[in-house]
Amino acid sequence: MAAEMSIDAFDALPADAAASTVRVWAAIPTWVDAVVAARPYGTRDALIARADELARTWTRTELDAALAHHPRIGEKPQGAGAEAAASRREQASMSSAGAATTAAIADGNAAYEKRFSRVFLIRAAGRTPEQMRAELERRLGNDDETEAAEALDQLREIALLRLEATIV
Repeated sequence: MAAEMSIDAFDALPADAAASTVRVWAAIPTWVDAVVAARPYGTRDALIARADELARTWTRTELDAALAHHPRIGEKPQGAGAEAAASRREQASMSSAGAATTAAIADGNAAYEKRFSRVFLIRAAGRTPEQMRAELERRLGNDDETEAAEALDQLREIALLRLEATIV
């Protein structure tokens, strides 16, 4: 995860350092640029509100590009960077998953990728492995448009949780 900092510290960062921080929250270049360009925010709440507002404009193309940075649920995130560390923290509950749940999620991931041609994305933080499995199974029944909207909502939730964990 990006280092914790105050809103004043975030507002004062050079643009490239601020962009590196925001990119950990969601690797969508237009969003990163817009969040950074809107500084100074002055308050954490103002940053959260603007980041949320901008995230609600994300497209399917941006979703698909951002998913290149997200590991499958149930797989250990690789790498040593802030994004991998955030994914490891968010998926920590998977370490308690039983073999049957782990296998069901792996099978569901494969079915999802075949059906939607992208990685299944869910806000793992605060969810049990069984809840994630149930959501995966439910979302396999979505049509393409509904599922893209759900995946975008999940990506937005992940980004905002990461923001809230960084800006204290």
